[in-house]
Amino acid sequence: MVDNIHDHQDKVQIREFKEATDFEAVEKLEKNCEIGYKKGISIFMSGDPLCRIRLYPVHVMLVAQLLENGELVGAVRGCIKRVGTRFGATDLTIGCILGLRVSPRHRRMGIGSGLVKSVEEWMERNGAQYAFLATEENNVASTNLFSLKCNYVKFCSLVIYVQPVNEHLAEEALDVDVSSRHINIEKLNIDQAVAIYKNCLRQREIYPTDIEEILKEKLSMGTWVCFFQEEGWTALEKKEEKDLDSIMATAPKSWAIFSIWNNSETYKLQIRRPNLLKLFHLSISHAMERILPCLKLPFVSSSSSMSSSEFHKKPFGFLFLYGIHGEGERVGELMKGVWRFGKRMGEKEKDCRVMMTELGGSDPLRAHVPQGSSSSSMTCINDLWYLKRLNGPVSDEDDELTAIRPVGNVFVDPREF
Repeated sequence: MVDNIHDHQDKVQIREFKEATDFEAVEKLEKNCEIGYKKGISIFMSGDPLCRIRLYPVHVMLVAQLLENGELVGAVRGCIKRVGTRFGATDLTIGCILGLRVSPRHRRMGIGSGLVKSVEEWMERNGAQYAFLATEENNVASTNLFSLKCNYVKFCSLVIYVQPVNEHLAEEALDVDVSSRHINIEKLNIDQAVAIYKNCLRQREIYPTDIEEILKEKLSMGTWVCFFQEEGWTALEKKEEKDLDSIMATAPKSWAIFSIWNNSETYKLQIRRPNLLKLFHLSISHAMERILPCLKLPFVSSSSSMSSSEFHKKPFGFLFLYGIHGEGERVGELMKGVWRFGKRMGEKEKDCRVMMTELGGSDPLRAHVPQGSSSSSMTCINDLWYLKRLNGPVSDEDDELTAIRPVGNVFVDPREF
């Protein structure tokens, strides 16, 4: 709960979102903050405005309300989580800022910075040592707000890879046929997945400590390992085996692990033209800004059973590949198998049209994401993570996280995408 209510310039009140009474007002706010792609086209998300932060025990949504007429003109979401780092002996408590929105008619009034300050104060009261947020590198307004006005520093550069599941990468991108190359893709049970991930996470510069809770979420479709049949993985033949040492003792020379998060179950994207904007679909996270440039409208191929006009009318979902880790000289071949598997999973999911993953700028697997030729339908977006120390003036040299920035090999939490 927010203990204090902040007034901005005696005109705006910042308070907690009230689900029973504010839902429609937030819908209207989000509609006013619609993200345009081309003239005459807009895109929205449908879903619960709190669905992302609901997955965290400690979360909040704040709204900015005009005192004179009660209109909601801004909103922001925040959550608290624990993370580990490759450099520190103890875990850290961080706050994540998601979905900052300010009505276009009320910008340049300090409402955005007021919302950020309010959610930062909420994070501090809930024990957060740092505040994190993500934004697209090309979003100049956001980067200026956070870096110039709110004193955030760039912490990590990442790349988002987006692939429509009903489009095919160029042949050279996926020239490894899973069956002909004898690549095995085996689903792990939760205990096996947790054991392997806890070992892999030690190599990441920052990662969530509650990986078991992530894997157990209903939106997580499962975790798989990929390896060559000729090498095998003996320990995995014992489905009850969950001891890490036993599992890794028989690991093949080259292998990869990955998980899939089904965002289609939480919310859907929808493209609407102005004369069709009778039904508003709620935008709930900064994933909207990141997905939009990837759609390349219209991107439904001539071979698809869905026409371009049908695609624009129907809501569609996406799958997110996360926790991708690979080892061995032939991991590049395995990554093609992983990508093909993810696309096939997307094709089986109702209304799924897009598959995505996000990798840190220095993640070694970036070199092995199958992209093919310049004509490929794969799209890449540069993403930025920003960081701010919350509790106390500490110099960069003495601070655990700011001293190591920028970092580039991180675990992207699917709950925040």
